[in-house]
Amino acid sequence: MNLILMGPPGAGKGTQARRIAERYAIPQLSTGDMLRAAVKAGSPVGLQAKAAMESGALVTDDIVVGIIADRLKEADCAKGFILDGFPRTVPQAAALDKVLAGMSIAIDHVVDMEVDSEALVARITGRSTCSKCGEGYHAVSKKPSVAGVCDKCGGELTQRADDNEATVRNRLKVYNEQTAPLIDYYKKSGNFKAVDGMAEMNQVFDSICAVLG
Repeated sequence: MNLILMGPPGAGKGTQARRIAERYAIPQLSTGDMLRAAVKAGSPVGLQAKAAMESGALVTDDIVVGIIADRLKEADCAKGFILDGFPRTVPQAAALDKVLAGMSIAIDHVVDMEVDSEALVARITGRSTCSKCGEGYHAVSKKPSVAGVCDKCGGELTQRADDNEATVRNRLKVYNEQTAPLIDYYKKSGNFKAVDGMAEMNQVFDSICAVLG
């Protein structure tokens, strides 16, 4: 089963992708992780990515799609995969489709986690993480017993620098501008399905599993 999981920053894509990967025994492929691994391995496309990053240039869509193609040739992808956070634009989707067609690989499902932007801003700006053990907290839904202190290990709770309202709103604006056309693109393929990403975490997972069958 080959799956593309879509959703704005902070929607919980990573969490759901990990659960799907565990349930269906298929790898979760994050473009960031694949990019770092390709650079470290020194593969031809990894060397291209490294040169681009070292010169301060953006890694092109062709390089990213090339890295994905290399990753899909590995044995653990034989039963399927989850693409988490890619593609983000229609040109990326078109480039990915071309490469996958050449490998005789089809995307079975495209699942979009729909969320309310205002609720998402509140969700993201309220979250914090323990600097020691990584336990997550939230100013509304999961408060620590003592402000700023982790219940589990007593570590200090910190907030990501980009989890402020202005940055979050900008990230959502960019995502919505890029992704609205992408949703229409995948709707034409007939394998697109949206789920309520604002539901409780287990309900979101159940909705995704219902789509995947």
